[in-house]
Amino acid sequence: MRTILTSLDDSKAEDIVSIDLHGKTSLADSMIIATGRSNIHVGAIADRVIKAFKANSATTPRVEGLQNCDWVLVDGGDVIVHIFKPEVRQFYNLEKMWGMDRPGERRAG
Repeated sequence: MRTILTSLDDSKAEDIVSIDLHGKTSLADSMIIATGRSNIHVGAIADRVIKAFKANSATTPRVEGLQNCDWVLVDGGDVIVHIFKPEVRQFYNLEKMWGMDRPGERRAG
């Protein structure tokens, strides 16, 4: 997960949040949410995250949303990364849905 957070930081992703999903779902162990300033920025961030997953895993992550780049989901198995444009992130508010107000959740970066 450290490699993924570094790739987000290196690509200038904003407002990076890491959510521990243990005990909440069997989908993944962690969810990372980040923001890009524009469709192009979201796409560039996603590209770097995908490369980080490929460099550190035997499997290729599943990716959705690269066509529009307003919300890109990169599913690396144990870690799921959501990259949003600001207005889309605000609309869906995944932090609230997944309990960011609970202990153990933290802002990354």
